[in-house]
Amino acid sequence: MLIRHATAYVDTRFHTHTDVRLDQGVVTEVGSNLNPMAGEEVVEAEGKYLLPGFVDVHIHACKGHDTMRGEADIRAMSRDLHTFGVAAFLPTTMSGSVEDTRHAIAGVRQVMDHPEKQGAKVLGAHMEAPFLADSKCGAQLVQYFTDPSMERLTALTGGDLNAVRMITIAPERQGTEAFISAAVAHGIHVSMGHTDATAEQVHQAADWGSDHVTHTFNAQSPLHHRKPGVPGAALTDDRLYCEMICDGVHLHPDIIRLLYRAKGAEKAVMITDAMEAAGMPDGEYELGGQKVFVHGAEARLASGTLAGSVLTMPRALRNMICRFGIPAEDAVRMCTLTPAKSIGEEKAGRIAVGSPAVLTLWDQAWDQMTVVSQ
Repeated sequence: MLIRHATAYVDTRFHTHTDVRLDQGVVTEVGSNLNPMAGEEVVEAEGKYLLPGFVDVHIHACKGHDTMRGEADIRAMSRDLHTFGVAAFLPTTMSGSVEDTRHAIAGVRQVMDHPEKQGAKVLGAHMEAPFLADSKCGAQLVQYFTDPSMERLTALTGGDLNAVRMITIAPERQGTEAFISAAVAHGIHVSMGHTDATAEQVHQAADWGSDHVTHTFNAQSPLHHRKPGVPGAALTDDRLYCEMICDGVHLHPDIIRLLYRAKGAEKAVMITDAMEAAGMPDGEYELGGQKVFVHGAEARLASGTLAGSVLTMPRALRNMICRFGIPAEDAVRMCTLTPAKSIGEEKAGRIAVGSPAVLTLWDQAWDQMTVVSQ
C-alpha cells in the first residue's frame, strides 16, 4: 500500500508532500514522489494529517472486554483498539487474587507470542497492583494490597516476569528499594501511583530507578506549597515520565496545561486508563469485580469514586488540541512517540522504516477520518 501526498508526522514534526509505503505489516519506505508498484493499492491523502498509530501504556479494558478476564478478552481488545488507530498497548491489570492475576498475565503472554493479524500489538503487561497504598486505593480492591517483593511478583506472574513491561507501586511501602532495583534490572519499568508518598520519597524512588508516575494527580498525595507531594516531585524531576488522562474529568484544563508546560512533550504521556465501557453506551459495567456506572465521560463506583475512564486515544488527541490548546505536534508526540519511548519501545509510535503499519488520517479540523493499515 502506498499513501501519497500526506502531511505526515515524522521525527516529531509535520512534513508536507510525504509518501509512505506499507508492506507486510510494517512501514517500508518514507519519502516523496514515490511511484506505485504494479498492482499496489494507493491511498491519496490530499494533504491530510498522517499520524503514527497510538501507543497506550495504561488501559484496562474497552468495548466490553477486560484484561483481567484473560486471553480471549485481550485479543478482542487488540482488535478493537486497532480500529481506533492504536498500534501498540500495555493491557493493564487490577488488584486481584494470585490466581486471577496469573490468568491475566498468561493471557498477555499468549497474545504477545501469537498476535492478532489485524490488532494492536501487545508490548507486555502494565501491572497496576498490588503494591499500592491503602489510603489511595481508588477503584482498586484494597484487600489484595501487599508490600513489594520479587518473590511476590514471581508468584503473581506464574514466573513469567518477561511478560511485565511496567508495574505501578507505592514507594512508601516496605521493601521498595530492593524491589525497584531488582525490577529495573529485569527490564521492568517502575511507575509510582496509588500512593501517599512525600516528594522526598518520590525523588528517592527515582534514584533507585523508578521512571514513571501513574495518572499524575489522581490517587496520590496532593500538590501543596509546603508539601509538594507526588505531583510536585513528578513535575520537577526530569527523570520521570508523567501519565495524564485528558478526558476533561480526571484533570482540570489548567492542570493539563501545567503538566504539559512542566514536563514538555518529551515526558508527558497520554493514557486512557480506560475500562470496559470505552467505546460503549452509558450504563452499568464492571471494573475489578466492582460495579461501575457510566454517564457521559464519567465512570464511577457507587461511592462516587472515579473508576478509570471511557476515553479513547483519538478523543484524547482531539481534546488536547481543540479543548486544551496543546500545539498539535506536541499533542501527537504525547500520544505516540513519548509513551513508546517511556517503556523503551523502539518501533511503535513512529512513522519510520520498520514501524507498525497502523496509521491514522485526520482532517484539518482534527477529526479522525480513517485508520490506514496493511
